[in-house]
Amino acid sequence: MLLELDEVYAGYEGGDVLKGVNLGVEEGSITCIVGPNGAGKSTILRVVSGLLKPRRGSVRFKGAEIGGASPRRILSTGIVQVAQSHSLFPDINVRENVRMGGYVVNDPRLIEERLEHVEELFPIVRERAKDKAGSLSGGQQRLVEFARSLMLDPQLILLDEPSMGLDPRTRKHVFETVKVMHGTGRSILIVEQNVRAGLEIATQGIVMESGKVRLVGTKQEILDNPQVANLYLGGTLSLG
Repeated sequence: MLLELDEVYAGYEGGDVLKGVNLGVEEGSITCIVGPNGAGKSTILRVVSGLLKPRRGSVRFKGAEIGGASPRRILSTGIVQVAQSHSLFPDINVRENVRMGGYVVNDPRLIEERLEHVEELFPIVRERAKDKAGSLSGGQQRLVEFARSLMLDPQLILLDEPSMGLDPRTRKHVFETVKVMHGTGRSILIVEQNVRAGLEIATQGIVMESGKVRLVGTKQEILDNPQVANLYLGGTLSLG
């Protein structure tokens, strides 16, 4: 396993959102976490990225404990997150936004090499290089955010609701781009509200409910499970 969470409890002042989460992300996989609102999906990403410290439990990346480490240290291990909300600097041009993704890299030559590679994967970075990021559509901004995340050459990319607010055609393009990033050798952990679309690109699916992992399986096993449909129609998953 590339990433392992073992009996993780974490939350906010109101109490624990995660209540003994156990999950693993295999190296080379696209693992998609689905579940109803409030299940704890995005909280998992906050714990892994260092934005939220677990109250109990273990978070291991490549076998090393990272639970409670600072976001900067976690970045340095090879984990990067693309947030749910758009995070580009709107008054700075597209190329500079992407270049800023390598802000912890102290080698200017390496930054330019990675920028060239990113522009090959994401033509929009070159095509709209001098345009202000704020002039891009929501879908275009999401692609630039993906491009920026690769500037640190991560092993694991965390994606929080990447299709939120996008029309069906743009959403399809975004998911195709996720597969492109996966094809470069990255492992991906994605939280997605659009269950079918998220699982369709995944190699592994995880269903959460009420702060716990309820089901783990291949995308088809998850999609074919009648309890999953029941959950999204207002029911609950059986623990049996």
